[in-house]
Amino acid sequence: MRVDLKFTTRGQMAIDNFDNGELLEIFTRYINTLMKHYAVDISVPVDMNQNIRTEGILKVFLENVNCDVNTFFKELGRDIKVPLKKRLNETGKLDNVFKIDVIK
Repeated sequence: MRVDLKFTTRGQMAIDNFDNGELLEIFTRYINTLMKHYAVDISVPVDMNQNIRTEGILKVFLENVNCDVNTFFKELGRDIKVPLKKRLNETGKLDNVFKIDVIK
């Protein structure tokens, strides 16, 4: 199953402070940590995510899904705010970073 993480306006502002490689590393690290607690295998293909900032989308693939996908990505969205907010030059709250779109 393919899931696109579409960045919100505030999320786009936050990811604009990173290069593509950093974004791939951050998302992969946080996804791998969450996979220890959820029954799902997720991969972040580098070749399909060459222009994350420009497209405003991160594409991930899910296999062996035995958990609630929405809950997984809600927790990922909450966790990923930490490194994104550190480079966001504005003060204030960083709300939803992305919305999920299940492509299948």
